[in-house]
Amino acid sequence: MQKNRPKFISSHEDLEVYKIAFDAAMEIFELSKKFPPEEKYSLTDQIRRSSRSVCANIAEAWRRRRYKGSFLSKLNDAEAEAAETQVWLKFAVKCLYLDIDTGRELYSKYNHILGLIVIMTNNADQWLLKKS
Repeated sequence: MQKNRPKFISSHEDLEVYKIAFDAAMEIFELSKKFPPEEKYSLTDQIRRSSRSVCANIAEAWRRRRYKGSFLSKLNDAEAEAAETQVWLKFAVKCLYLDIDTGRELYSKYNHILGLIVIMTNNADQWLLKKS
């Protein structure tokens, strides 16, 4: 068995960016359970929706690899949702629903997610399905 052999990616769930985004969305879900009830239809709903949407858009991008434009469009959507999640994280910290260290840790995770999405975007051709 080769040590440095790249792992075959057969689904969006094998992507590092998807795994990190999914874990971050689940962490946000758990933490947002403690947000006040008056935030249920605003901040709580928005941060859950945007964090989950990052994952959904990565999955959609993966399935749209036949067409570069479609692939890039979904990656762009994932990038936008990750940035939106960062905004909601800042609100959660400012409103004292999240402590500053937790907020910084999650914000940093989303910086990492954004970086991985940008790398995929900048190297889109290597992710596209080859035409036979």
